[in-house]
Parts: sequence; C-alpha cells; structure tokens
Amino acid sequence: MKNFEELNLGTPLRNGINDLGFTTMTPIQEQAFPVILSGRDMIGIAQTGTGKTLGYMLPLLHELKYADTLDPRMLILVPTRELVVQVVEQIEAYAAYINVRVLGVYGGTNINTQKKAVTDGVDIIVATPGRLYDLIVAQTVRLKNCKKVVIDEVDVMLDLGFRFQLTNIFDHLPVKRQNIMFSATMTDQIEDFIKSYFFNPEKVSVAVSGTRLENIEQTCYPVENFYTKANLLMDLLTDEEEFRKVLVFAGNKKSADRLQEYMLERYGDEIAVIHSNKTQNYRLRSIELFDTGERRILIATDVMARGLDLDKISHVINIDVPSFPENYMHRIGRSGRAEEKGKTILFYTEKEREDKEAIEALMDYKIPEIPFPEEVEISTQKTPEEKPVVREIFNPHKIIEEERGASFHEKSEKNKKVNLGGSYRREIAKKYKKPKTRGDKIANRRRKK
Repeated sequence: MKNFEELNLGTPLRNGINDLGFTTMTPIQEQAFPVILSGRDMIGIAQTGTGKTLGYMLPLLHELKYADTLDPRMLILVPTRELVVQVVEQIEAYAAYINVRVLGVYGGTNINTQKKAVTDGVDIIVATPGRLYDLIVAQTVRLKNCKKVVIDEVDVMLDLGFRFQLTNIFDHLPVKRQNIMFSATMTDQIEDFIKSYFFNPEKVSVAVSGTRLENIEQTCYPVENFYTKANLLMDLLTDEEEFRKVLVFAGNKKSADRLQEYMLERYGDEIAVIHSNKTQNYRLRSIELFDTGERRILIATDVMARGLDLDKISHVINIDVPSFPENYMHRIGRSGRAEEKGKTILFYTEKEREDKEAIEALMDYKIPEIPFPEEVEISTQKTPEEKPVVREIFNPHKIIEEERGASFHEKSEKNKKVNLGGSYRREIAKKYKKPKTRGDKIANRRRKK
C-alpha cells in the first residue's frame, strides 16, 4: 500500500493529513486517487468503514484552486443530516491549512440561516438532497460553477426516496462536470441513474458488499423473543470492561424506543438513542455523548448504520436480524474501523432464522453460534408484533388469524334488503313524479290544442 508521502500533495494538505496521523492509504483511497485526479467519472463500490471520504476528498482538495466566486464549486450529497455534519467536520480537518469555505446543508433547521450562509459564499457544499432541492427552488443556490459532484451512499438515498430530488439537482448542474459516486451495493435503480447522468465512468470495486470483513469477529445467539433478547443484552453489558462501547441496532424506531424503556432502570444513565423521530439536536448530542464515552451504549436504527464514523466501538450488537442481508454488512462495519479488530453479535428468533441464513449465504460464512446462557431469564412477555393477530378484539371466542374459516357465506334474508331511501321519500316521489322538462311542457301544450 502507498504512503500519503508518495502522492506529491501540496504542503498545506499534507500537513492536515499528518496532523490526523494518517500514513498509509487504504485500498479504496489508493485506487480512487488517480481516477478522480484524471477527471473521469467514477463509480466506487466499497463497504462502509473503508475510508471513502478521504478517498474522494484527497484528490478533490489537491486540485481545488482559489477562485473569486461566491457560488459553490464542489457538491457532496449524502443521505442523512448526521452524515452532513460528519463529512463537514472531516473536510475541515483535512483542509485545516487550506483557505476553503465548507457549508453543511440539511433539513430540520432554519432554512433562512442556511440561505444567508450560502449567499455569504461557499466553496464546498455538503448537503442532503431534500434541503438542497429546497434551496435550488428558492433560487438561493446556483450550481453553474459546480464542476465536481460526489454522491455518497447513493443506495441509501434511493432507498429513502430521494430519486426525484437527485434528478432535479442534476438537471441544474453544468453539463461539463466530473461525477463521483460511492455505494456499498449496485442495484438496477443505481444502474439506471448512472446511465442517465454519468459519462463513461470507471468502476473501482473494493471489499464488495457481502465480502466478510476478516478483522471482525462474528457470533450469534438463538433467542426466544424480543424481551428475552433485551434480558440477554443486559446480561452481556454487565461486563463493562469487555463491552466498553456498544452500538446496538434495532429494526425500527418502535423497537429502539421499546428497548431503551425496558433497559432504563438498569442502564438509563449509560444509554443514548438515535433514530429519525428524534430532533436534530437530540441526535447530534446522542452521537457526541457516545463518541466521547460519556454514554457506553448507543441504540440506533438502520438509517444510522451508514457512514457514521464512530471511534473505538468494542461491539456491534444486532438486537434483530435485518430483512436485507446487505444491511447487516453495513451495521457490523461500524466495528473494526480502520482495520482494527471488531466484534459483532447477532440475536435471532426462529422466525428470523431464514433472514440469518440469507446473511450467511451472502458472506459465504456460517456465523458461529453460542448456546443461550442458562442464567438469563426467558421472558414470556411479547411485543404487539409477536402476539397472534386477533380478528375481532371484542369477540369472546377470540378467533385467531390462523384459525380463520371460510371467507364468504350466504347472506341472511334480512341482510338482502336494499335501502330504498325511507318511506317518506317514496311517498313524495309517488305524489309529485319526476319534474317535467321543457320538452315535456311543449308536448303537453300541443296535445291540448
């Protein structure tokens, strides 16, 4: 692998990299650097945690020259607000000795503040598609000078429904530009997008999604139900020395809140939570508390699994099995960052066995199974999702969905009656008949003659 010293970087940029303690390039950084430097469009396929941000920012900052303009010259699109904040911080660290204006733009905050910041002048804009589109519609952001465009975690953007905004943003960009895209997976949607907006791109593929990361130790537990999973998690967390910084993934916002509430009495002061229903300040504060070590446990949903660069995570614990195998890869990629050793644990019920096997098929690896500990209580409590579906809540027989009989039966005689509108309306109709039209009136006159 190359050292950063071999790249002939400018002194200010090299000093910024040295201050961060970076010496050796990761494979994606080494392969992306010459392609981006050449000016060609590029598609990067790489798992999270492989150093993608520095991979695209290093050549772009190396090429960025001073220009007397207020409009942005570089655009970086990411799917979530947390990623905007993180990427802005990283760029500012890389460019600590370079005179460059970086602005983060995302929803959930005052748009007028962001409008003013844009009009004051910016060189690099990092944005979520939704808020950037709002600023374009308001004619605040002009992209005519934006010749470098990066779309990071594009598969997540499309999953979140940002195709419309992306399409409109690209329609406002200059025709002559360099497009750079990073994704962990390649789908038909992404292929269609590439065909529409990229010109003869070069593909750089490193650690394709599904490739098992050798530096991450994986294990799994068979577990009865959700609350038993919570009991097992709390039992594991008693070992504070081993589980010193734990990222817990829940399948959805309800599960994340339910888990926090269940663990509150025992681990309340050690837990932080992030998901899309939390306010922006709450989410950023939760990440900060976890990253600095003030909170030992962070409960998150899949939307937060992508791109967040959190240091020194000892364990990633999956409280459930994700429906899409690729999401498992993104989750566990939060551990073992920068080629350090990581540990991940997966809890699965019998209903989730098939999803677990799909993950193992994707990785071509059987996750080692640990027997369920005898000392952990098996809970009889069930979540609403785990309970059998009752068709009629107030039916004393409580017919279960699986025991349902025939769907149709012959209506009883009284239920075959048709609503004719009430006796009063029928009597009035008989008395006055249908109102005569003009044609009826003329015909009557002629008969009388």
